[in-house]
Amino acid sequence: MVPVRNNVLSDQSSLNQFLAGVSLLKKEKTAYTTKRFGIPGPDNPVYTYDLFVLWHIGATNLAIPRGGDPSLRNAAHRGPVFLPWHRLMLISLEANLRRVLKNDDFALPYWDWSADGDDGSPTDAPIWSAAFMGGQGDPVSDGPFGYYPDDPGRFTVRIESDINGKPVQAGGGTGRGLVRTFAQEPPDGWTKLPDSEDVKATLNYTPPGIDPEDRYDVVDFSADSDGFRGRLEGWLPRGRPWMHNQVHQWVGGDMGPSSSPNDPVFYLHHCNVDRIWESWMEQYGRLYAPTTAPDPPYGGERIDDILTFGGSQQFTPGNMLDVSRRYTYGP
Repeated sequence: MVPVRNNVLSDQSSLNQFLAGVSLLKKEKTAYTTKRFGIPGPDNPVYTYDLFVLWHIGATNLAIPRGGDPSLRNAAHRGPVFLPWHRLMLISLEANLRRVLKNDDFALPYWDWSADGDDGSPTDAPIWSAAFMGGQGDPVSDGPFGYYPDDPGRFTVRIESDINGKPVQAGGGTGRGLVRTFAQEPPDGWTKLPDSEDVKATLNYTPPGIDPEDRYDVVDFSADSDGFRGRLEGWLPRGRPWMHNQVHQWVGGDMGPSSSPNDPVFYLHHCNVDRIWESWMEQYGRLYAPTTAPDPPYGGERIDDILTFGGSQQFTPGNMLDVSRRYTYGP
């Protein structure tokens, strides 16, 4: 039976297992240390959960085309690989959670942020209660990811990205608490979550004057290119963050920089992004672009190129288009 990813607010079992699994991965040492990754400071162990933070930082710093500017397009963002790369990340985390939970049927839950958007983006929505993800703060002081200084098992941010996007040890190597700063980023238009009308508009959008087969993404396959991917990632329409980007901005704090997987809500958010992508493919077909294109400038983004992700297995965007044997989504 294929595992089902359900709404975190309506599936208590998935929530409980997610919280337990994150705690286990946070405590599980890997064979790596910070020195192995060239991170300055004391040579500290790297834990499994924090490996995902490092992989995300690494992909964000890897430019496409190689040698270019990663802030314009990189191996995980601002281009067509955004959706397949993060799908692979979710699959990999899910596999590790199944391993430590000893439950092959576990599926990541999703957070439908558009429902909160419809409700006016309340900062006291159920998702932010102590029973779910906890609320905002510097540091967050309630819920499963609150920072309790006297508790040796507290949730601790260990690896973060500096002002240049490079990995550093949080607190100089001693760690710190998780930070969230809800709806604090200007301008005013950013201080809300996407709503159901935003989702509908993204799903129904087709770039004008193109072949429908090219509706996923169009040349030059960047943050400026039109299509479904650019709309869902949140670069278009121009003027402010939308959709995926808008959620990161709204949650704020640790959800802002390239080390955003430090906040476990990152995975609930991206699970919802993945759910929207899956809904789009069910409507229009399992489309992807570019399929064949010159290298450079599009090497690393084509359908059969290897996605730059940590771990020993190699996957392509094409491998990520049909996941029907891995998981499905509930209502």
